[in-house]
Amino acid sequence: MSSAASRIERVIGAVNIGSFRISAMIAAVAENGEMQVLGSGHRASQGIKRGYVTDMAAATYAVRDALERAEKLAGTSVDSVWLGASGAGLTSEIRPVEIAIGGRRIEEEDIEHLLVTAQGSLEPDGRTVLHAQPACYFLDGADGVFNPKGLHAERLGVDIHIMLADGAPMRNVTEAVQRAHLDVQGVVASPLATGLACLTEEERDLGVALVEFGGEVTNVSVYAGGMLVGLHAIQRGSADITDAIASAFSIRRFQAERLKCKHGSAIASPADHREMIAVTAPGEEGRGPVARGADDREQVPRAELITVITGELDALMSEVGRSLEAMGFTGTSGGRQARQVVLTGGGAELAGLADYTQSVLGVAVRIGRPPALKGLPEAHSVPGFSTLAGLVLYALRDPVDIRRVGSRFTRAHRPGPAAAVGRVWKAMRDFF
Repeated sequence: MSSAASRIERVIGAVNIGSFRISAMIAAVAENGEMQVLGSGHRASQGIKRGYVTDMAAATYAVRDALERAEKLAGTSVDSVWLGASGAGLTSEIRPVEIAIGGRRIEEEDIEHLLVTAQGSLEPDGRTVLHAQPACYFLDGADGVFNPKGLHAERLGVDIHIMLADGAPMRNVTEAVQRAHLDVQGVVASPLATGLACLTEEERDLGVALVEFGGEVTNVSVYAGGMLVGLHAIQRGSADITDAIASAFSIRRFQAERLKCKHGSAIASPADHREMIAVTAPGEEGRGPVARGADDREQVPRAELITVITGELDALMSEVGRSLEAMGFTGTSGGRQARQVVLTGGGAELAGLADYTQSVLGVAVRIGRPPALKGLPEAHSVPGFSTLAGLVLYALRDPVDIRRVGSRFTRAHRPGPAAAVGRVWKAMRDFF
């Protein structure tokens, strides 16, 4: 970025608020469109429980601390950030809007008219609209039109992808950031940001399920035809595995987390029964409770640890499977094999998880990681930072939101909800 042709045009700040960690990133965008990460940082989450703010002062401090760590590495500060949010009652809907064209050629102003018409479809019923984006257009009998300009049609329509969240919890998350003396440039639902980071455009088009295995929330989303067509949030995450280990061995949470990360696996092996693992780290001996079932060297069989982990994973993946089935993504759907599941989030760093999930769900599974952004440190190139990387990618793209479209046109016709459901399920049948 040293040449005159690639001078920095703008700086993007991003903060992802998770239940396990709060992370921040600062990236620079050059005049030629190239993006480079200047600095990133994270710290343990405080004041957040399953995506909800439970202690405003603690959450504000954690946000400020995480961003200051990123600012120190970047050598610059930011006044506004894009905010990633999980939990808080996230839901996804597809709503269709349609106008008459009369058989003539579609012009740019017709598309603007349509998008302004779509603004009337925003009826959140007390909920907060995070996103209201045109997903794909349809005209007469043709679906999946990405640019209708120049085509002839009797009627022109668009499917609007709307992300909703519970109003009060989302205001709490936003206020925690504002109290850290930051403006919120936009709130981005984590499945959208993570999808940008972990899924290719082709995957989103062909059809794929994205499972964000977070600390206390697991978001299950389905993409088809290039758009997110379904979302379920499960109030369970990798922290529940940690708690189960702590309870099973009667040890402290930090010890359980260390056991999970260092010795844990989603796949059992015959050698586990012969392998003994230390509950305490060097220097901690005799300073905490003796683990239940430990020998005189404070060691427990690895097999017992694996049993606890897989027991929790069985419960979680049963819920994931039910969520996917409810969204039409199953082993065989519409006579076709469901293509792929992408696992990401901090919980996806557990050894053997892809193989375990593939055996449970019966579809191909891979681990989703952040793309190779220039300047992104290796420590932040792991699945747990996928959403954070996706936030800066989302900010760079800054997709069209129909709430920002203005026009003199006001008259509208809106198809009933059955039309939207029919079109989405048609997409599910076509792609799955």
